Amino acid sequence: HVQLVESGGGSVQAGGSLKLSCTASGDTVNAYSMAWFRQEPAADREGVYALATDGTVNYATFVKGRFTISKDVAKNTLYLQMNGLKPDDTAVYYCAASRGWISPEFRLRAPWYDRWGQGTQVTVS
Repeated sequence: HVQLVESGGGSVQAGGSLKLSCTASGDTVNAYSMAWFRQEPAADREGVYALATDGTVNYATFVKGRFTISKDVAKNTLYLQMNGLKPDDTAVYYCAASRGWISPEFRLRAPWYDRWGQGTQVTVS
């Protein structure tokens, strides 16, 4: 099974940018549907952006063109480029993976993923 490690979180001012990385080991990211989720304290984990095995993407409406998901197969790494950050984006961001293809209507739903990273904190002030 794949193991996931996130990095790139931090503290930024509103309007700033961060690029999160999710480095996979143990298997190739090409075999997995992958996604970014985020979670605020006492809240459910919500889907942010998903990248399916066929290269199609799904994203939450609050992304509104500010975030972009990408993958570097050579580095076995998933990225989330976040621009125009707002205080409401403050959360712990998690990388998730599920082997194989996921139907679009389920890609931003946490129960469909069985591999998770430890999370990285993003704070926007």
